[in-house]
Amino acid sequence: MALHKIFKIIGIVLGLLGVVCMAMLLSGNESAQDWLIYVGYIVLAVTIVMVLLFVLKGVFEGDIKKTLISLGVFAAVIIVSYVLADSTPMELPDDGGMTSESGSKWVGTGLYTFYILAIVAVGLMVFSGFKKITNR
Repeated sequence: MALHKIFKIIGIVLGLLGVVCMAMLLSGNESAQDWLIYVGYIVLAVTIVMVLLFVLKGVFEGDIKKTLISLGVFAAVIIVSYVLADSTPMELPDDGGMTSESGSKWVGTGLYTFYILAIVAVGLMVFSGFKKITNR
């Protein structure tokens, strides 16, 4: 529990620092933008560290087999998305350049991955709700 308290204190300090930077920004201070960017970087770094620590803690305390199965399913979704994605280069609207075939393929992969995972999530929520209603 000590790790949770430490991260809670860090979150409060970063929140207060963000409020101070926001007040500086609203008062017209030009250097406040730089400070807000630094606070954003710090928050991102702390968030990444927290996620990694808690994920690794959960993996080693829990069932590694289930974790590896979940990672395998996620990798399979990404592979299926990559196969479905189109690699046709597209013209960018602002600068008039073209995307590469690889860039277009990976953008399509990301979109298909999102669609598949969103459909699965919505389906599981509907199934869970239906199951809860029928069990009453």
